[in-house]
Amino acid sequence: MERARRRIVMFNWVTADGFFAGSDGDLDWVVPDAEQARATAGEIRGFDTVLFGRRTYEMFEGFWRHADIDESGTVPDPHHPGRRSEDHGAVALALNRMTKLIFSASLEEVTWEPARLLRSFDPREIEALREQPGGDMIVFGSGSIVSQLMQHDMIDEYQLAVCPVFIGNGRSLFSGASARLPLELLESRPLASGDVMLRYGRSA
Repeated sequence: MERARRRIVMFNWVTADGFFAGSDGDLDWVVPDAEQARATAGEIRGFDTVLFGRRTYEMFEGFWRHADIDESGTVPDPHHPGRRSEDHGAVALALNRMTKLIFSASLEEVTWEPARLLRSFDPREIEALREQPGGDMIVFGSGSIVSQLMQHDMIDEYQLAVCPVFIGNGRSLFSGASARLPLELLESRPLASGDVMLRYGRSA
């Protein structure tokens, strides 16, 4: 039986007007949702590699690498100061064990092990990684990496948590798309917070 190659899944919070970050990279518009956090805690165990651009890597390392995981597996809730979260604890544990692939021409080194620093995006290298044994690969944030993966049609699933907010201007996640890419809706789920979870795959 032929072994299935590793999938690449993209997850991002986005505003209702299509931005994944404010003009300064801020994410203070994100509307957190308990159901979404539980789903992420369960699903993230299926991934063993995470792809980062420099900005997202530095942001994630700043919080998740140093998250204070207590004996019960909770960490400080990044969305609710003063609270602790078991679901985010599961995310912290998963991210710390995953292999981090960081695409950056400016970083001198990366120390959040296990990690590899890649100076440029080479689709052949990514394809070779997909053929190796292992779990699936996930991308958080990292608009430039998402755009390059899209250009080579290498994203198997797009997961978008659409927040009920307009911010007027910011960074567009898909600004680098250079061709039409038909998608198939896999799931649309409204959440109690007003967020909507959308999952898209490649259209047959």
